Amino acid sequence: MSGGYALMDALHRHGVSHIFGYPGGAILPIYDELHKAESRGWLKHILVRHEQGGTHAADAYARATGKVGVCFGTSGPGATNLVTGIATAQMDSVPMVVITGQVPRAAIGTDAFQETDIFGITLPIVKHSWVVRDPADIGRIVAEAFLIAASGRPGPVLIDVPKDVGAELFDYVPVEPGTAVPAGFRSTQPPDPAAIAAALELIRQAQRPLLYVGGGAISSGAHQAVLELAERFRLPVTTTLMGKGAFDERHPLAVGMLGMHGTAYANFAVTECDLLIATGARFDDRVTGRLDSFAPRARVIHIDIDAAEVGKNRIPEVPVVADVNQALRQMLAASVGEQSHGRTEAWLQRIDTWKQHYPLVVPTPTGEIAPQEVVLALRELAPKAYITTDVGQHQMWAAQFLPTLPRHWISSAGLGTMGFGMPAAMGVQTAFPDAQVICVAGDASILMNIQELGTLSQYNLPVKVVVLNNGWQGMVRQWQESFYDQRYSASEMTGGMPDFPALAEAFGVRGVAIRDRADLHRLLAEALAHPGPVFVDVTVRRNENCYPMVPPGASNAQMVGLPSHPELAIDTIRQCGACGETTASAHLFCPSCGAKL
Repeated sequence: MSGGYALMDALHRHGVSHIFGYPGGAILPIYDELHKAESRGWLKHILVRHEQGGTHAADAYARATGKVGVCFGTSGPGATNLVTGIATAQMDSVPMVVITGQVPRAAIGTDAFQETDIFGITLPIVKHSWVVRDPADIGRIVAEAFLIAASGRPGPVLIDVPKDVGAELFDYVPVEPGTAVPAGFRSTQPPDPAAIAAALELIRQAQRPLLYVGGGAISSGAHQAVLELAERFRLPVTTTLMGKGAFDERHPLAVGMLGMHGTAYANFAVTECDLLIATGARFDDRVTGRLDSFAPRARVIHIDIDAAEVGKNRIPEVPVVADVNQALRQMLAASVGEQSHGRTEAWLQRIDTWKQHYPLVVPTPTGEIAPQEVVLALRELAPKAYITTDVGQHQMWAAQFLPTLPRHWISSAGLGTMGFGMPAAMGVQTAFPDAQVICVAGDASILMNIQELGTLSQYNLPVKVVVLNNGWQGMVRQWQESFYDQRYSASEMTGGMPDFPALAEAFGVRGVAIRDRADLHRLLAEALAHPGPVFVDVTVRRNENCYPMVPPGASNAQMVGLPSHPELAIDTIRQCGACGETTASAHLFCPSCGAKL
């Protein structure tokens, strides 16, 4: 068999049903075998219009299904076009196998036509990578790739296949999934019982606990365990952008998303809590604000599958290096019959008071449509939809106002990749053809991968793209207004703005324009009911800002867009316990004697 056949057979054995890709010269032997594999009914290839779109589609396919996403690209520019999508998956811990064509083995290193060292280029943004030198290694390499991508903390891997390797005939011996274990591979270890016991003891003592849930809870399928632990000990729950869907945001214990554009009550809670239980979260800077004032009164339990994350930004009192679901299940097993005994009720009442005083605000419905109104309409019309987003103000409004189910929130969090939303929606819709899939986008970010309208049209993927069109790079404009004295440098998008509905129609996608509030619900409902893809362009207020907002360098309690909250203000001066000198609270060590503050 040929190397290309071996690759397709190995992918089929690993349960791959869909591949997102774009062909080119160096990968043609593989695409020739792909054509035959499709005719056998092994799998289906989705032709994207740009390689970056293929990576985002495979990424979202993985996020929504929990399976490993697969994408193809050719050598040279085809391979380099994949880099942004690989980095997006790496930052958000998404399992993905990326397969690239490469120039023939004899031409590697000669600056041959369309040659790039994609192996070297992607080393910092993959879990592992291979250049296939012998077609007999393909079965083993694919098995290793799927094992590494999906195990432990998930992430992308890369397999680079020279053109002649894909064409070479050899005696193929299949390798079954799970039978090839690379040297040095370590399986995830079960939680340390002593750490579980120590964590439970802190929970039993806490008067003001807070459960801080990140994307690791989604990856490990821990949403039910999170719910049970929260209800057993009456723990308020906040989620990161990646953790949305791990806990029902309509639950009385939910305090919504925390961080830069999180709810006021979540940020106040994290500032005042005496115990922070971080589950599958990495203390990202967009969550913590100024790190030395993040949960300053709290002891910390940190549960994470990646030991490198534990203690990286905040040293916990109790580290638990384990799969989040396994760790929470052990905590539940070790605390059967326990309850909070009213210990947290005063704390929950205080949080409820914050919820009443500092709710997320929707502007008065006068004048132009407010972007929040559009998001609330989507919440009403499609409460169980899969939501993908691009990056910017619209992303934060969607995160604030759209409760989602587990694996139904698909957004680029770590890398913040504009252009992610529409190809991501393609991936989700491919995985779940009968589901409602909505991409919430901005007028600037949608242009980053607008060519994927062609993919929606070709495969009649019934994705609904809803653009909140304010004529700006919205978040950039907000920062320029707030921190750069309203110098709007290169952020206005009205010049050269396309007629989006007409552009969608040119691709064969239904286009809808919404300009008047009176038409909003009706036209959105009609768009959502349409059996094919629809592009909805909603003109919204030009200068609406996304609040609350934690300014750069501020603590989470010092939000813009809210009344002052002096009782939560963090001291700006700290005194050294060793020498008595005072210094700014941003310092971690005393500048006089060097003692840790």
